[in-house]
Amino acid sequence: MRLPNTEYTSRPWRLHEVAPDFHVEDVWELPTPGGPDDLDRLVRSFAQGDGSGGGVVGFLMAVRRWLGAIFGWDDPSQGVGVRERSVRERLPQDLADGPRGPDSRSLPFTSVFLTHDEWVAEIANATVHGLVHLGWVPDEPSEPNVYRGQMTVLVRPNGLGGRAYLAFITPFRHLIVYPRMIRAIGRRWESTAPT
Repeated sequence: MRLPNTEYTSRPWRLHEVAPDFHVEDVWELPTPGGPDDLDRLVRSFAQGDGSGGGVVGFLMAVRRWLGAIFGWDDPSQGVGVRERSVRERLPQDLADGPRGPDSRSLPFTSVFLTHDEWVAEIANATVHGLVHLGWVPDEPSEPNVYRGQMTVLVRPNGLGGRAYLAFITPFRHLIVYPRMIRAIGRRWESTAPT
């Protein structure tokens, strides 16, 4: 389920101090009920792959890679550490010295930092510098030991072309990619539940 941006902006995430120049694009509730210490399990599952690489989502990803190759969007010279400085370079000492978390095997994201209740990974190409933020939040005030994941996508578009690209892909993200990806995250979460 898509959530209002305030579900991210109203919480005291460490990412606020690190990346105030990134715009909140989307906030999604994840079907991942768990205990207060389960963020690490969600992060590792996310990094291994969301399971949505087939079907229409796989087709859209293949089209995106094809267009990226034609227009040079994904050229290594456009990535993190070359055209864009890594958000890791902005971290305060305690976050820089802490764990990063795993890099994604299926998505082109590099881990930035991991705390008890948030994980951040980044991507950069010719269109955008983007962050994915997984937060671990209390599910219901009446259930103090039940938590769930919350995924926020933050972006800093690269010029007019980046803004146009984001506007063009928004309907695909909202109607196809994220709903299927989130269902896949939920299936993986259930299948890896401790017994």
